[in-house]
Amino acid sequence: MSATATITMIAPPSKSTIKLAPAQSHAEASSSQASKSQKQMTKAERREQQERQRAAKAANKASGPQPGGSNQNSAQAKKGAPPAASTSASVKKGGKGPDGKPMKETKEMTSDDSARGLRIFSHFGLPKPPGPSKGDIHPAIIRLGLQFSEFKIAGANARCIATLTAFKTVIQDYVTPPNNTLSRHLLTHLSPQITHLVSARPMSVTMGNAIRELKLEISGSDIDLPEQDAKNLLCQKIDDYISERIIIADQVIQETAGTKIKDGDVILTYARSSVVEQVLVGAWDDGKRFSVVVVDSRPMLEGKKLLSVLSAMDIPCTYLLLPSIGSVITEVSTVLVGAHSLHSNGAVFSRAGTALVAMMAKQHSVPVVVCCETYKFAETIQLDSFTKNELAPAGDIFSSFPLIRSKDTLTLNKQPNLEILNPLYDLTPPSSITAVVTEVGVIPPSSISSIPLALGRTTL
Repeated sequence: MSATATITMIAPPSKSTIKLAPAQSHAEASSSQASKSQKQMTKAERREQQERQRAAKAANKASGPQPGGSNQNSAQAKKGAPPAASTSASVKKGGKGPDGKPMKETKEMTSDDSARGLRIFSHFGLPKPPGPSKGDIHPAIIRLGLQFSEFKIAGANARCIATLTAFKTVIQDYVTPPNNTLSRHLLTHLSPQITHLVSARPMSVTMGNAIRELKLEISGSDIDLPEQDAKNLLCQKIDDYISERIIIADQVIQETAGTKIKDGDVILTYARSSVVEQVLVGAWDDGKRFSVVVVDSRPMLEGKKLLSVLSAMDIPCTYLLLPSIGSVITEVSTVLVGAHSLHSNGAVFSRAGTALVAMMAKQHSVPVVVCCETYKFAETIQLDSFTKNELAPAGDIFSSFPLIRSKDTLTLNKQPNLEILNPLYDLTPPSSITAVVTEVGVIPPSSISSIPLALGRTTL
């Protein structure tokens, strides 16, 4: 009887006990590893836990919040257990696949990426129609915004004059609300108008200086003056600004720069500047006989407009594109170019391609003269054209000559692996500029700081 009892005690365990043993040992190992503190872990174990936590966070961000699963994901991240979505996240980050080989980094293109184009140039201002109007936007401002976005109004002077003219209409139609003063509430009323124009196209330096001057005049308005008289006075101030800082300034620049042109000279100009056009036309009307080389570039092809104006006056002209400038630069006497803005370090911000023209002229000892009004001066210092720029519209929208084929067939369009990039401006260093002609005289680029003193001001 005792032997039988002994045999019964040493009988093998049941099948259920055998099945539970591996799972129990694995769970105990996992719990023991999770319950380890940072001090008890080895350096490799701590690094592995950090990598799992990073993968969990990346997976949560990529998948977004899911109903009922946020608490579970956060708990897994705290425990260091990798979630189910971590595998896809590691594949996107270039992790290892199931076979242990490193997988290539993949990136899914979204509609936002394709709309913005290359991310390195995503900060460039894109030509786009204005979005939904926020606030009380005047119809004149809406119309002007569409003209800006479609480049129907281009050029620093033209944009500034159009903006101030539209603001005159806004001021005349403005009515001061009860318990408010014009000098305070009109500034609030103009803010959404300015925002709408900026949404259509980035604000230029000329527009910024003009709007700053207008705000200063509004804030200094006499509160005891009748409303209509105050509005008429503001409109008169706008007319005076346009007349003195733009129209009369261009006339003075025309006379000053015209003295630099002699009979038999070959004048080279790039794209189209309204000031340079007036200088050339005025010098021809004064009886000077010279020839003009018009250099142009795509996609704007603004030089065609200048070419049509000069040809109509029987001025001998030569038209060529920017890559061919090297073949004619040795025959040029003077280079005349315009400017979008002139910064305090003497650098000229102008149409893309101006820097190449100026550097080619300097290489061949040809003087480069920039015609620029003082209201285009900016107190900022700009060292390159990458930090701030715009994108030109695609296609030859300014083409004025008849084409045998349609423009759509001649325009290079975007493709899945092709991005069309047309920067609108570039920066010409002051070392490539000989002189700057302004309404206050001819000055070298290194003496820009003397402009405010010539205007009787402390700042530009």
